[in-house]
Amino acid sequence: MIIGVDSFLDNDIPLIDVRSPSEYIQGHIPGAVSLPLFTDDERCQVGTTYKQIGAKEAFQMGLDFVGPKMSYFVSKGEKLSCNNKVNIYCWRGGKRSQSIGWLLQQAGLHVNVLQGGYKSYRQQAMQQLSEPAKIIVIGGGTGSGKTEILKQLQHLGEQVLDLEGLANHRGSAFGGIGQQNQPSNEQFFNKIWEKWRSFDHTQTIWIENESLCIGRVTVPEPLLAQMKEAPLLVLSAPLKMRVQYLIDLYGGQPKDKVELAIHKIRKKLGLRDTKQMLSDLNKGDLVAVVNRLLKYYDKSYQHCLSRTDPTRIQSVIPSQSVFAWDGWVKHMATSLMEFHYKSG
Repeated sequence: MIIGVDSFLDNDIPLIDVRSPSEYIQGHIPGAVSLPLFTDDERCQVGTTYKQIGAKEAFQMGLDFVGPKMSYFVSKGEKLSCNNKVNIYCWRGGKRSQSIGWLLQQAGLHVNVLQGGYKSYRQQAMQQLSEPAKIIVIGGGTGSGKTEILKQLQHLGEQVLDLEGLANHRGSAFGGIGQQNQPSNEQFFNKIWEKWRSFDHTQTIWIENESLCIGRVTVPEPLLAQMKEAPLLVLSAPLKMRVQYLIDLYGGQPKDKVELAIHKIRKKLGLRDTKQMLSDLNKGDLVAVVNRLLKYYDKSYQHCLSRTDPTRIQSVIPSQSVFAWDGWVKHMATSLMEFHYKSG
């Protein structure tokens, strides 16, 4: 059966991607398992034959490649299936997915093929990310606990899109330290949409303020455009608390990785500050290192804030003195909710 994107994604049937391994690595529907009809080399040969000789010859070459693997495809398809059902897609919903679909149907499986393939999935994702949503953006200086506050908001039942979590990166020169490898830019987009389509778009969606790039991936333009128009609630965390948080976050990481991150921004820090920071790091004076870094990051943040439409910005100041980090996170999450829902 050939079905559309929404039905394909919402029926809780295992997803099988029959494109080549390199296509899958570049980007795939989250949760899909790779079962390539052709290897990368085979796909290249079939494509070259199609362009240089003809469709009939390319088809015959494809049969020669696939024939010896048919038993494997059936065995793998049966193992991946749930209640004898599988969902299959290729790039355009053409010969690759329909061929594997036909084979697995002959083996007794119930098969759904994605109409328009992965290309239609991507097109729908782009379209829906462009549709207006009720976004609230959380801002604040480095070390203000924005990510932790987002997690607390989620714990309180709010809808949260954690871009840094999906990117496996905290967004600064130091943001990749201690993180898993980042996804491809294409897969980052797919992970965003997987979360995005789970939201109730009549309700608020909370997002941390981000620039275009998070490490080596970029925020999709339709989403970034909405974020730039959304209300921006800016946190004001005590400096001492921010310093201690960053020490706790990075102090236990390998010193060579911290040094490398400092070198990445040495031109912006300046030669004198870079040398002093590296000296303090080697002496184990993390308070001095972080204080110096925050002077740089705060200056950079204030510059970005000055270029933001002031009518979007609202400062959210704690209504009471909070000295413990956990208390700060819980208090600010509650304060953000109260501020937003009272003003809204």
